[in-house]
Amino acid sequence: MARLSKNDVLKLARLARLELNVTEVDEYIAELNEILEYVEQLQGVETLDLKPTNQVTGLTNVMRADEPIDYGYLPAELLKNVPQVLNDQIQVKRMVE
Repeated sequence: MARLSKNDVLKLARLARLELNVTEVDEYIAELNEILEYVEQLQGVETLDLKPTNQVTGLTNVMRADEPIDYGYLPAELLKNVPQVLNDQIQVKRMVE
């Protein structure tokens, strides 16, 4: 069984750029070792005869045909009401820097 040492946890913390105090190192050693034990337990489960499960509710997607709908307006008519237009598109202020 794989067990993490104090040096392993300190190396992981350094790689993740975490600053841990002595108490936190001890907590992480215990928590990470529990996780590794659980993963090891899961690896021992026999799954060869099991079908993959990707959905358990029985719901299915309801899709409609992707067809254009003519609402009776031309794009140029709709763009008349917009304050700023650039290349037949609505121009807005930059939101992300």
